Amino acid sequence: MAKSPSTNATRLLRQAGVPYTEHPYRYEEHGGTAVSARELGVDEHAVIKTLVMEDEKGAPLIILMHGDREVSTKELARQIGAKAVQPCKPEVANRHSGYLVGGTSPLGTRKAMPVHAEASLFDLGRIYLNGGSRGFLVGLDPKDLDRVLKIQRVNVAIP
Repeated sequence: MAKSPSTNATRLLRQAGVPYTEHPYRYEEHGGTAVSARELGVDEHAVIKTLVMEDEKGAPLIILMHGDREVSTKELARQIGAKAVQPCKPEVANRHSGYLVGGTSPLGTRKAMPVHAEASLFDLGRIYLNGGSRGFLVGLDPKDLDRVLKIQRVNVAIP
C-alpha cells in the first residue's frame, strides 16, 4: 500500500496532540463510504462522510454524517436556524475546503466553516473520516475530533 500522505488534516491532528491511525485504501471514483468501509474492513456506519453545504445566503458549512445514512437538508436548516440548506457544487466545495470532493476532511479546511455532526456518531468509540486526500482515512475517537473542531450536534440522519 502507498505511503500515507501528509495533509492539512493530519498536520492539524498532530499539532493538537490527537492520537489517530492512518488508513490508506484503493480509491474508487463515486465509490463513497461503501468502498472505504469494505477496503478497511469496518462497518460503514463508522465511516463518516464530510459534506460541504451552503445555506440560502451561500454561507458554507460542513455536516458530518454516518456513511450509511443521508442528510435531511430540510431538518438541518431547521436545526441550525437557516431557511434552506443544500449541497455545494463540487467546484464550490473544493474552493471552500481546499480539498477535492472525495478527499474532503473537516480538518484543516482552507476556509473556516461551522461544523455540524449527526449526534449519534459520538456514541461510537472510533470513527473513520477523510484525512484530506482521496483514498486516505484517519481513525480517531470522535470526542477528540469534537475537541479540535467544536462541533454542533444535530439530529438530521435519514436511514
